[in-house]
Amino acid sequence: MKRIFLIVLDSVGIGEMPDAADFGDEGSNTLRAASTSEYFSMPNMKKLGLFHIDGVGTQTPQNAPSGAFARMTEASKGKDTTIGHWEIAGLISPKPLPTYPQGFPEEVIQEFSKRCGRGVLCNRPYSGTEVIRDYGAEHMKSGDLIVYTSADSVFQVAAHEKVVPVETLYEYCRIAREMLVGEHGVGRVIARPFEGEPGNFSRTVRRHDFSLEPLGVTMLDVLAAHGKEVLGVGKIYDIFAGKSVTDSVRTSGNADGIDKTLAFMEREFEGLCFVNLVDFDMLYGHRNDVDGYAKALTYFDERLPEILNKMKEEDVLMITADHGCDPSTPSTDHSREYTPLVMYGRPVSAGQNFGTRPTFADIGATVLAYFGIESEIDGESLVEWK
Repeated sequence: MKRIFLIVLDSVGIGEMPDAADFGDEGSNTLRAASTSEYFSMPNMKKLGLFHIDGVGTQTPQNAPSGAFARMTEASKGKDTTIGHWEIAGLISPKPLPTYPQGFPEEVIQEFSKRCGRGVLCNRPYSGTEVIRDYGAEHMKSGDLIVYTSADSVFQVAAHEKVVPVETLYEYCRIAREMLVGEHGVGRVIARPFEGEPGNFSRTVRRHDFSLEPLGVTMLDVLAAHGKEVLGVGKIYDIFAGKSVTDSVRTSGNADGIDKTLAFMEREFEGLCFVNLVDFDMLYGHRNDVDGYAKALTYFDERLPEILNKMKEEDVLMITADHGCDPSTPSTDHSREYTPLVMYGRPVSAGQNFGTRPTFADIGATVLAYFGIESEIDGESLVEWK
């Protein structure tokens, strides 16, 4: 019974792409930045071949790596979670999703306010923790919704759980999702509930993403159409708007994501388990926390043997990323970087270097090829599976 476990280390880029300057990301290298911390240690990923990948010079490579590896190039015009995951799944996006560095147009805000029956605060790019610090008290007095964005294609709505019940906040986000299509079709509408008192607000775990449905066929669609399971761990269900995900679990962070991946490894199924581990990006990259980022990578590496030990004879493990988020640069946003791909399992030829690939979509094509499915997506398989 063939199974692939595809784990996305959210934002673990491995160096600037040739067009990084066009995105304001010249010099970015997320993995290198984390490796400068005293808390960085990834001996297990080293054994699989991480430091053999083209351009990764942060450590001396393993003499005889047990995995195969490649450097992945993003062909899509973007550097966000949605476009990155879509491309991994075989859907290249020639146009970037819309972003709003000056805030959303007044007509969008007015229509959203009218349909929700509440006023709107902020409406500009903002840090998620700072926006509730600066607008939380006013929101609690007025009941107005805090709407903000970032360098990503997102429409975020923050509200205190005692002022706006979480289910009501979700309904407001569904309204926004229904509105934001076409010209204003942002990648994600995100509900950002928070709690606490002025001067001591904190976001709760009841965040929810309402994603734009993929604008074409993905490997998830093809797998499901051929009767294969598509299991999602973490943000996967949200990123693909639930399309062709046959079962999914949400997670509270990397530790929980690894635990739930291990639980899925106990299940008998044929198909794909698609995992997103978000802490690297959300907790450390966006907050320019180099040591925190390094600790998160070290933690993943420490738990990697648990995953390897649960693998069955026909299982394949693929570890990659969706973009960068260099915690050492002045920017707190995503960075335009190459990403790693490390593959391991008995069907994988150890030590094989697939060089620098032209698109993340080669991952999706490789997944379909493993199941003997003719590709209907962008990309080409790295492997001629036996």
